[in-house]
Amino acid sequence: MFDRNRLLAHGASRIPGLKRIPVFKLLAIAEVAMLTQQHFSRLDSQERRRLLELVQTSRGRKGNLTQREREELAALAAKMEPRLFAGLVADKLSPVPLPKRFVHGRARPAAPQDERTAA
Repeated sequence: MFDRNRLLAHGASRIPGLKRIPVFKLLAIAEVAMLTQQHFSRLDSQERRRLLELVQTSRGRKGNLTQREREELAALAAKMEPRLFAGLVADKLSPVPLPKRFVHGRARPAAPQDERTAA
């Protein structure tokens, strides 16, 4: 049977700098990675592929994309709800619970009854 502690120590020795990172930071990194995966999975596989393609094409500069590609990139990014993602990450990393309005954004007023039934 394997000694779990020895196995973990061996794995940590093979990854440079891992021993110097405190466990709480590793947990925070893991939680942010899980949130990232949740938001990234809001796109289907074709959309994820296209998003990565646009990001690679742009190389971090919006001038490398056409106007149509920029609009497509913005639409794909909006579908992942970046405001909610930022709020959830801040909430995970905060030592105290954050107010809902900070995490989820301001409450939007409900549409008047006439507009809801008109559509």
